[in-house]
Amino acid sequence: MRTFIFGILNITDDSFSDPGRFLDPKAARDHARSLMANGANALDIGAASSNPRSKHVPAEVEIARLKPIVASAKKQGWPVSIDTFAPETQLWALKAGADYVNDIQGFPDPELYPKLAASKAKLIVMHSVQERGRAQKIDTDPQSIVGRVADFFEERTHALISAGVARDRLILDPGMGLFVGTKPQVSLTLLRRLGVIKTALGLPILVSVSRKSFLRTLVGRELPDIGPASLTAELYAALHGADMIRTHEPKQLRDALTIWSHIAGQTEAENG
Repeated sequence: MRTFIFGILNITDDSFSDPGRFLDPKAARDHARSLMANGANALDIGAASSNPRSKHVPAEVEIARLKPIVASAKKQGWPVSIDTFAPETQLWALKAGADYVNDIQGFPDPELYPKLAASKAKLIVMHSVQERGRAQKIDTDPQSIVGRVADFFEERTHALISAGVARDRLILDPGMGLFVGTKPQVSLTLLRRLGVIKTALGLPILVSVSRKSFLRTLVGRELPDIGPASLTAELYAALHGADMIRTHEPKQLRDALTIWSHIAGQTEAENG
């Protein structure tokens, strides 16, 4: 089993997981190097947080934060994903040669579609219940969430493909944590139904559960101790339909997937 891993690099001062740690360009470059050395296939770089308590970051500030890190990554030959919901930053990312653009709003602005269609970047289309802007605390029903996600993806992928975006450039992220609702059961339902979503839509699925609040709620742990819970959820996702995982800890996930593959391969040989 080969799962594509995005290493999360937050160059912000108000990220929920590592506020301010990598805002300095040297610290960011060093962390990027560590993520890639420890099993990431690509970097997912965000310069404006999307958690409910984060503050607005003007596009020019977001781009200024991104420029030196993207330039360094491209020089090293590392694939880059730009995590942004600002249209101006998305257009900059396309011009800068980003390999992926990751939008928590799922690319809701049709006026951008001609530029998206003309680019080569793959688009990570994320579903979120707030539809626009940062995550919000919205109560949703676990019983209806899968249908809601499927309906959103059908509508949005149809719009993008009709505008000229090649289908093979689309990657779907159903959203997790507060992006899908306040109840942990909503995220758990989506994890259980990943295979159904993937089969119905026929496109690659990306999952991002790393350090999410619903995991912290379920196990009663704070951020410093949430690693095992994150890894368990990531491994489950990878084994049940996720083609890509976005994580803060690529080393642990890569090692877990490697061991799982060895065990599964041995089992297949024994059953041979």
